[in-house]
Amino acid sequence: MSIRYTERLADVGAAASVGSVADSYDSAKAEAPNGTFKAELIEMQGSWRDFAQVDPAVVQWVGWYNEERLHSALAYVPPVAYEQQYRANQAQATQTA
Repeated sequence: MSIRYTERLADVGAAASVGSVADSYDSAKAEAPNGTFKAELIEMQGSWRDFAQVDPAVVQWVGWYNEERLHSALAYVPPVAYEQQYRANQAQATQTA
C-alpha cells in the first residue's frame, strides 16, 4: 500500500511528507484541532459509555468549533463568519477589477 501511495503522489506531482515519523512539525496543523477536541470534549466531558453518547456531543462540538468559537487570530470572529466576509470581499474585488 505504501508503495502504491508513493507512486500515486508522484503521478499527480505531489510531494510526500517531509517529516519523519512522530515529527511534531509534520502534522502540527492537523494535530492542533485534534488536541483541542480531545482536551475540550473527550477528556473534560467524558466518561463516555457508548457511541450513542459520544456521537451527538461530537456533532455539537464540531458545529461550535467551526461556527461559534471566537478565534484570536481572526480578530475574535468565528471562523465561518470570517470566511464568509473573506469570500464577500473577494467577490467585491473581482467585480471592481
